Amino acid sequence: MTSNRIADLRPTAVNRVLEEVRRYQAGGKVAVSLMRGQPDSPTPRHIIEAAKRALRAGRTGYADNRGEPALRKAVADKLQREQGLSYDPDSEILITDGATCGIALALGAVLNPGDEVLLPDPIYDAYQSPSALFGGRAVPVASVVRDGRFTIDRSALEAAWTPRSRAVLVNDPWNPVGTAFTRAELESIVRFAVERNLILISDEIYEALIYDGRQHICPASRGEARPRTIVVNSLSKSYAMTGWRVGYCSAPAELTRAMFLLLQQFSRGPVTFVQDAAVCALESNQDGVRQMQAEYQARRDLVIESLSGIAGIRPLVPDGGLFVMVDLREFFAQRPSRELTSDHVRRFLLEQHGVVVIHGSAYGVAGEGFLRVSFAAGGTILEQGLARLRSGLCELTAGKSPIG
Repeated sequence: MTSNRIADLRPTAVNRVLEEVRRYQAGGKVAVSLMRGQPDSPTPRHIIEAAKRALRAGRTGYADNRGEPALRKAVADKLQREQGLSYDPDSEILITDGATCGIALALGAVLNPGDEVLLPDPIYDAYQSPSALFGGRAVPVASVVRDGRFTIDRSALEAAWTPRSRAVLVNDPWNPVGTAFTRAELESIVRFAVERNLILISDEIYEALIYDGRQHICPASRGEARPRTIVVNSLSKSYAMTGWRVGYCSAPAELTRAMFLLLQQFSRGPVTFVQDAAVCALESNQDGVRQMQAEYQARRDLVIESLSGIAGIRPLVPDGGLFVMVDLREFFAQRPSRELTSDHVRRFLLEQHGVVVIHGSAYGVAGEGFLRVSFAAGGTILEQGLARLRSGLCELTAGKSPIG
């Protein structure tokens, strides 16, 4: 009864693990989750009040399908203010139902059947299915861990490229590994895209959560990249607005028109009062964003401190985002007779220690040998989760567990 294209789709890693967690909890057990990337900070009060004012003013009708003019202008102003980028709010900005919608629009606007999308490996797994939905194929670009951080070499991009390659998609900061690309790293990717005549799709949803004084760099700010770049973003992480479902794309007019044509087929965009609240978020004082950034950096440091000093285990310090990748490869190498995987470890930690993390292999072959640990939740949840996680990893490395 279903179409053939459904066979090419798959649930995300988070949803697959959530099913296991529900079964675990159905037995009366309690699990502490260090899994999801949902900030536990409340949406700032002034943004909520803006939505209330809009509701009281009757802003409940159809929105402009491209996005309300005031929000498109606010997005254009933000891009100019923060990245020095000039976009026409009438022809080069599109408001979407979150970044997930924006990614689908970007892929749908550029892919023909059989086209390939180059994706860093490992990477957030929700890019593969929309690529397949529009007839494309996701091709992994192997990453390497150098000086404690994941990176992509030009040689890996060249090795993944074929005449069917149509686009390269980057996530910066990069989920799950936490790399924030340096200017030199971005320039290498941009040069590759230009020389190979590829569309560059830049998912920048974690741009505000970047640490240690680093600055986010949008690839479109490189002049030669601007005509071929689609920027996808949302207010979900920056303003703790995950449930509000409001995002945006910025791109050259031709690509924006194509995405808008596609958008019209399945969405009328975020509701008007949410868009009014988004204008408030972008145009008001940004102290709250900086405070949230500082809070998450402190949580990141707590994760690193808590998981350091375990034999054969090394937490990698992320440049940005909400996750720490925990490197298990040395521990695995010490037990060559055992066929251990990151998924084995992830299941052991849930079943024996009641802590939920994601196995790195869920995000690609290059993620094998790692666990993704979220610090989106803080306070007691983070403290309890880290205590359980450390206890489980110590038991594992001591050879006292069923899989160690």
